[in-house]
Amino acid sequence: MTRIEGTFAGIRARGQPGLIAYITVGYPTLDDTMRLVPALIEGGADIVELGVPFSDPLADGATVQRSTQYALEQGVTLSACLDVAARLRKSNVDAPLILMGYMNPFLKYGLTRFFEDAVSAGVDGLIAVDATLDEADELREASAGVDIDLIRLVAPTTGDERLTLLLREARGFVYCVSVAGTTGARGDLPAALPQLVARVKRHTELPVAVGFGVSKREHIASIGQLCEAAVVGSAIVDVIESAPPDQLISRVKGYVEDITGRRGVPS
Repeated sequence: MTRIEGTFAGIRARGQPGLIAYITVGYPTLDDTMRLVPALIEGGADIVELGVPFSDPLADGATVQRSTQYALEQGVTLSACLDVAARLRKSNVDAPLILMGYMNPFLKYGLTRFFEDAVSAGVDGLIAVDATLDEADELREASAGVDIDLIRLVAPTTGDERLTLLLREARGFVYCVSVAGTTGARGDLPAALPQLVARVKRHTELPVAVGFGVSKREHIASIGQLCEAAVVGSAIVDVIESAPPDQLISRVKGYVEDITGRRGVPS
């Protein structure tokens, strides 16, 4: 059983929705990333997405775009992201770690080399946000025999035929994008979300996680009625952006505790 499979088995056993937390690697600094990941897990995150900075993040809203631009200006690369994952494993972080980014850095790095290095670093999964179906096939071929889950993104605009193709060889879980737009915290979840999740679940037995716009405890509770987990990204980056440096870790951990309902619960 992989780390991701084991984590979702635990989520199902406890009967409460899981939380997948996103941060941009190197924002505000690489050392901060090393401190933030354990804080997210201590606060209640089950899985952590490590965002790979890219110069043209088309699916991301203003919050994540600012964080990725800042990280790029500090010289953060895909190699640095892999190094962070390896350092986290050496510091006894055992939760699943997923790299989330755009195809260009992975292609430039070399797919075969990337998957080899990602396994060595202790990475569990990959989300390539802008991968076409052809590029998804390239990823699958390059990762053959490697224990890295290729996690597929599906959106409200994804038709049933394409959904079948996308999920045919998906692994880990399915990332269900709640809205046809960019990332960013929103006040309410889309009214059509239950129908979207139900349609995705008709095509796969994998766990489903809902992201884009998720920012509140009530959002996570509502998503938990539909599927296994919620993904929170922009709202966490918002907390990081607004926190005074000496309160960065406590603010982020406290926010995650609040949205998972773990505030005041002994760890």
